[in-house]
Amino acid sequence: MKKYKFAFFGICNSSSVFYTVLCIGLGISFCAEGQSDSLKKAPELNEVKIREIKLGKRQLSASPLQILSGAALERMNSLSVADAVRYFSGVQLKDYGGIGGLKTINVRSMGTNHTAVFYDGVQLGNAQNGQVDLGKFSLDNIEEIELYNGQKSTIFQPAKGFASGSSLYLTAKQPEFVAGERSHLRATVKTGSFALFNPSLLWQTKISEHISASLSTEYKKSDGKYKFRYTNGVYDSTFVRTNADIETMRIEGGLNGRLPDSSQWSAKFYYYKDEQGLPGAIVGNVYNFSQRLWNRNFFFQSAYRKESGRYNLMASFKYANDYARFLDPDFVKDDGLLNNIYKQQELYFSLVNRYRLTPFWDVVLSGDYQRNTLDANLYRFVYPTRNTLLGAIATQFHFDRLDVQANLLGTYVNDRVEQYFSAGNKNELTPALLVSWQPFASKEFRLRSFYKSIFRMPTFNDLYYTAIGNTFLMPEYTKQFDLGATYIRAFEDQLLSQVSVQVDAYYNKVKDKIIAVPGASLFRWSMQNLGKVEIKGLDVNVQSAWRPARTVALSAGLTYTYQQALNVTDKALNYKNQLIYVPVNSGSFIAGADWKNFGVNYSYIYTGERYNQSANIAYNYVPAWYMHDIAFHYRQHFARHQFKISAEVNNLLNQYYDVITSFPMPGRSYRFTLSYSY
Repeated sequence: MKKYKFAFFGICNSSSVFYTVLCIGLGISFCAEGQSDSLKKAPELNEVKIREIKLGKRQLSASPLQILSGAALERMNSLSVADAVRYFSGVQLKDYGGIGGLKTINVRSMGTNHTAVFYDGVQLGNAQNGQVDLGKFSLDNIEEIELYNGQKSTIFQPAKGFASGSSLYLTAKQPEFVAGERSHLRATVKTGSFALFNPSLLWQTKISEHISASLSTEYKKSDGKYKFRYTNGVYDSTFVRTNADIETMRIEGGLNGRLPDSSQWSAKFYYYKDEQGLPGAIVGNVYNFSQRLWNRNFFFQSAYRKESGRYNLMASFKYANDYARFLDPDFVKDDGLLNNIYKQQELYFSLVNRYRLTPFWDVVLSGDYQRNTLDANLYRFVYPTRNTLLGAIATQFHFDRLDVQANLLGTYVNDRVEQYFSAGNKNELTPALLVSWQPFASKEFRLRSFYKSIFRMPTFNDLYYTAIGNTFLMPEYTKQFDLGATYIRAFEDQLLSQVSVQVDAYYNKVKDKIIAVPGASLFRWSMQNLGKVEIKGLDVNVQSAWRPARTVALSAGLTYTYQQALNVTDKALNYKNQLIYVPVNSGSFIAGADWKNFGVNYSYIYTGERYNQSANIAYNYVPAWYMHDIAFHYRQHFARHQFKISAEVNNLLNQYYDVITSFPMPGRSYRFTLSYSY
C-alpha cells in the first residue's frame, strides 16, 4: 500500500522510508514503529518490490545512472529540483543566488545545453536559449529524479531520448490506490527565512477501476532579502540583497488510464507563472537593482503506451506556449524603457515502435517531429521558425550476463525566418553503443561502458539575436567515452543492510564550441565556433544502509568527482587552462538516522577552487566553498491520517560564498514545514 505523503522535506510513511532509501542509497531512512504490524505489512511488501526494481535498474543500466526518489527526496533540504541535483556526482549547478535566481545544470562540463530535461517522459524545451531553469520545478509533486550520462539505458524511447549528451528525467507523483481507497489528499505549508510562504495541495481520486485523476497546486512568495558580505580589497562590509523577491503560482493536473488490452494512456496539463526581481551582479559598488522579469509557461501533453506481445508501441504529443517579459527601468531608449517580450510556441509528436525478433533481440524504430517558433518585440528581429525531424533505429541484445545496445540517430533541422537570413538546413547522423557485462557468476558486480557521438544545435539566441547572432554557426559536436563498474549487495539480518558502489572514468571531447567573442567594440559581441575542449574525469558514488536495531535505521552516501576540463583550442591564448567555474575536485556527503517517529538528516556539499574567466590566473581565482545543512523530522499517524513537521537549517555555519562571481548566495537560513495527508 502506497500513499502519497505530506512533504515537509522529507518524512514519509514509517515503513516505506527504510526500504525506499535502500534502493536509492542517498539520504536517510528508517522504519518507524508508529503503526501496528498489520498496517505495515502491505506497505513493506510493496516497498521491497520497489527496492528490487530500483536496484535492478541502476545495476543493469549500461549508462551511468543516479536516482533520487520517494522518501530520499522528501528528507533532503531541498525546495526545488535544482537543490536536489546538487548531490549527484559529475554535476555543476550554476546558481545566481536566492530562491528566484536562475539555476541550470552542467553535466561533466559539456555545457548546460547538452543536458536534456524530461518531464513525465517528454522533453522540456527552450528554443530561445536552450536552458531549463530547474529552480522553477518544485519537489512538491516530484516522485523521482533520474540522471543518465550519455542517454537512458533503453532503446524503447522517443528519438529525443537519443539526442543529447546527458538526460535528466523528472517523474511526477502518480495515483496509486489499494482496495477500499478512493482518494488521497496532501496539504503542506512551508515557511521560513526571507519571508517565505509556500503552501501546496495535492489531490488524487479514483474515477473508475481503470481511470484516476490528480490535481496539484502550489503558491510561493518570498521577499528574497538576505545578508551577504562584500569586499573590494580594502573594505569588508555586510549588505542586504535586494530586488530578489519572487511570487509564483503553479497548477497541474492529469488523467491516467488503462485499457482492456493492458495498454496505458495519460493526459497532463501544466501552468506556471511568476514575477520576480533580478538582483544583478555586485560590481562597481552597485547594490540596488530595478530589473523585473515575468514568466508564463503552459503545456499540454498526452501519451499512449502498449507493451504486450512481440510488438510494442509508444506515442506522445505535446503543445507548449511560453511567455517572458523583461523590464529594465534604468535602460532608457529613444522609444522609452527597455521592455522586451518573448513568445515561444512548440508542437511535438513522437511515435516509437519496438519488435521482439527473438527472446534476446529487440529492434526499435522511432520518429519525432518538433516545430518551434519565437516572436519578440526586438528591433530587426527575424521571427524564426524551426522544424526538426528526428529518426532513430536501435537494436538491443540482452542475455543473462551481457547487454548490448546500439543506435543511429538521424537529425534534420530546417530554419526559416520572415526577414533577413536564416541558418538554413542541417543534417547529421550520430551513433551510440552501450555495453553492460556481468563478468562473474555473482550478480553483485557489473562492468559497463558506452561511446556516444552527439551534437547540440545553436539556439535562436545564438543564431538570430539582434547584432549578436551568427547564422553561419555550426552545431557543437561532442564525443563521449565512459568505462565504469557497479557493485551492489544487500545483507540479511546484518548490521550493514546494503552497500552500493559506482565508479566511472570518462573522456569527453567537444568540437566547434559555441562562444561569445568581442568584436570591434566591447559593446558588440558575436557568436562564433572557436573552441575545442577535452574533459577527463572520475565519478565515485558510494551508498550504504545500516540497521543497528529493529527500531533504528541509518544510512550514509558519499559522492566524489574529479574533472580536468581543458581548453585545447589551437593557438588559444589560454591553451590547456581549466574551463571557467569547473572545479577539479567536488563532492557531497549525506547521512541520517531514524528512531520511531523521529528523524534527522545531515548533508554536506563541497566545491573546489575554480576560475571565473578563461585565464587561470590569480585575479580570476574563485575560492572553494562548502555547505552544511541539517533537518529534523517528526511524524505521527492516526488511522489513515498522517501529520509531519520538519525544521531545517541551511548553510549551518553561515558561510558567505558565490557560485557565480558577484552573485552572492544566502548565509544561514531556516525553513519549517507542516503537512497533513490521508
